[in-house]
Amino acid sequence: MIANPLATRRRRLGRARTPGLRALTPWYRNAALISGMVIVGLLVLMAVFAPLLAPYDPLHQDLLGALQSPSLAHPLGTDKLGRDVLSRLIYGARVDLRVGFLAVLIPFVLGSFLGALAGYFGGAVDSVVMRLVDIFFAFPFYVLVIALVFVLGAGERSIYLAIAAIAWVAYAKIVRGEVLVAKQSDYVTAARLGGLSHAAVIRGHILRNVLGQAVVYAMSDIVMDILAIVTLGYIGLGIAPPTPDWGSMIADGQEFLTTHWQLSTIPGVMVVITGIGLSLLGDGLNDLMAPERRKR
Repeated sequence: MIANPLATRRRRLGRARTPGLRALTPWYRNAALISGMVIVGLLVLMAVFAPLLAPYDPLHQDLLGALQSPSLAHPLGTDKLGRDVLSRLIYGARVDLRVGFLAVLIPFVLGSFLGALAGYFGGAVDSVVMRLVDIFFAFPFYVLVIALVFVLGAGERSIYLAIAAIAWVAYAKIVRGEVLVAKQSDYVTAARLGGLSHAAVIRGHILRNVLGQAVVYAMSDIVMDILAIVTLGYIGLGIAPPTPDWGSMIADGQEFLTTHWQLSTIPGVMVVITGIGLSLLGDGLNDLMAPERRKR
């Protein structure tokens, strides 16, 4: 029986495409990644479209309607100043998520840069950077953040500066360890022998291959930053009032826990949901970027 050349060619092309399709399969089957993307995506959409979703102005006060129980007009009731709790909850997501994500950006860039320099050059550069890392790791993260914000003054700018000044050390340590391994690789040796400058080797051949773990860590770091923001808001050092913030909402509602439990409980639940979503997203990215999976 004579084989059909066209059918044979199609079978070969089908087999050639199979590895690519198999490589995509784990992404869709990663339950943690998908769950985290859904939760975080919904929170981000809520924050972006807050003006459309919030039924009232979150800053509008109605003292005659203070401390109302949940109803059709106010699904989560009102606070002690008569402000709609649901509207403040939605706008609070906008504030906390924005600060949480942006507060990670500066430490990520600064720590990755210093960690790459320390791991690549070693010697005095490595000693100086790692001694700074050891000093910062000797103190609890939240204690240092609270102390710096207390010195700098309450507000969003102070939160950015305080977190950036402390959180970079974790990224520096992660990237340094990855660079120490990567710089011994054959492709880095070939790049050096090819006459590329140190900056070109670091930027084009090392950082692009070692930032995966730092990105995964950034997901959990956002959770820590949001908890720091909520903690600062709870003790009065966070976002300046009357801007809605989950931490300040928890603090304002704690005196009414026995009568209006939703004032503090619902913002606290939102913090927990945000932490779960980001943790699942980080776990999913970690599985996706695992070395054994990249080899497939």
